Amino acid sequence: LEFDLATNLVGQPLVRQQVMKGVREFLENPNPVKPLVMSFHGSTGTGKTYVSSMVIRYLFQRGLQSPYVHHFSPIVHFPHAEQIEQYKESLKRWIQGNLTNCGRSAFLFDEMDKMHPGLIDVIMPFLGPSWVVYGTNYRKAIFIFISNAGGEQINNVTLALWRARKDREEITLQDLEPAISKAVFENPESGFWKSGIINEHLIDFVVPFLPLKHHHVKQCVVSELVQQGLEVRPSVVQEVADSIPYFPEEEKLFSSTGCKTVASRISFFF
Repeated sequence: LEFDLATNLVGQPLVRQQVMKGVREFLENPNPVKPLVMSFHGSTGTGKTYVSSMVIRYLFQRGLQSPYVHHFSPIVHFPHAEQIEQYKESLKRWIQGNLTNCGRSAFLFDEMDKMHPGLIDVIMPFLGPSWVVYGTNYRKAIFIFISNAGGEQINNVTLALWRARKDREEITLQDLEPAISKAVFENPESGFWKSGIINEHLIDFVVPFLPLKHHHVKQCVVSELVQQGLEVRPSVVQEVADSIPYFPEEEKLFSSTGCKTVASRISFFF
């Protein structure tokens, strides 16, 4: 996993550092006091889903297809606000049942910024340091929350630090934490709004994904060409990277869509 993150995850030194620290410490501990809870934040195309699927691939033989990996999307699984009480009950039962089958299960919650506030709190008893909950020993489970919330704030802080002549690679978690906290945990629109998960400090690692620069996008283009078995032509790499919108308007520093549209843009050139 460490090698794969170092080789294939573009432009995210903080992510590599936080994810490896979290996963390594958790797996090396034969008796963890609580499940591993990580929350990924950043704008579109910066690698959040990519990293979560990479972690799962190395921990479970069948990766995301494993019967012990459970993936939730608010749009697919919890679409109607008026059914929130029903969703709470089913979510609690689903997690309880699956942890009874396998204490080493993983639960991925996508698009937390679109989750109905209050819904996520039903999983609180599974995240804390109690030994047993609902008759289930659940301390070896892994929970990953994925959210675009906080992305704009992370981008603004990164831009402000760049203007203050601080290199992107020197950005620390401490530089970003206040902005993420304000955008994600104090936002009435967020799935974490007034959540006991935040108040009880049950998230072990808040992982910020930084906006990607032009040279990072070029690395993504090269990787995608190799993956598709296509010739890596410098002219194509340059053209695909140049075709993506960048912000802010004057400096055009960071990709507006990260690496998300790289694969579809490559098809124009072959």
